[in-house]
Amino acid sequence: MTSADKPLEGRRVVVTRAAEQASELAGRLEALGAEVLTLPLVEFAPPADPAPLDRALEELESFDWLFFTSQNAVRFFSARARLIGQNLARLLDQTRPRPRVAAVGRATEQAVLEQGWRVDRAASGKGGLDLAHELRKEVRGCRVLLPRSDRASNELPRALAEAGAEPVAVVAYRTLPATTLDAAVLGRIERGEVDVLSFASPSAFSALAARCGEEKFRRVTAVACIAAIGPTTAAAIRRAGLGVAIEAAATNAAGLAAAIASHFARKPVTRGGQK
Repeated sequence: MTSADKPLEGRRVVVTRAAEQASELAGRLEALGAEVLTLPLVEFAPPADPAPLDRALEELESFDWLFFTSQNAVRFFSARARLIGQNLARLLDQTRPRPRVAAVGRATEQAVLEQGWRVDRAASGKGGLDLAHELRKEVRGCRVLLPRSDRASNELPRALAEAGAEPVAVVAYRTLPATTLDAAVLGRIERGEVDVLSFASPSAFSALAARCGEEKFRRVTAVACIAAIGPTTAAAIRRAGLGVAIEAAATNAAGLAAAIASHFARKPVTRGGQK
């Protein structure tokens, strides 16, 4: 039996986040009693062509809104601004009327605040579409800058356009498959020796599915639970025809760890996970 404060004791959880982002989730899971196996499946890089991002940074005051949908967007947007000498602290302080800044999720909001920028609106929902819906009246007739991944879908720009805004999406960073994978962790996954596969992005899910191959991956996910950090990741997994047993209520490491713990709190430990 597991104790109330260690609901994941005896469980093996795979964390597939990029190496620089995995530590918080891994630490929370370990504190809940889990054995954590880290398998970074993606890594991040600046855009291959930074010119559109540079233009957006130079013209930032021409935008009415600046939407951040991930911590990575904040990180790479800030880094590029510093590289080209753009003072974002001056442009995004409390005294400037525009652009207003919006963030999706508590983790993204915190990343913005840590840069010393203001946050005018944070989505109460879990995704970019929630933010577009909540601000649909306020963005009508507005120019909205969306710094994002090269793999981001067109759903958010389309929703903003339907709300009467003028969305301008620019690539702030690239999401790439990890250059190396831990063969030992992969072997444990393929042998059915883990209870949970946790995913924080559709890219990580796709990378592992491609690495295992369709038939083997379906065998793996018949044994291990799939946990998704938010609606975008969960939707991508379901579109691939697989179930999502665990979905975080809050799109951050704390939310995902809590959701995994809640799922297993009353289940006996048997190797291979419980659906």
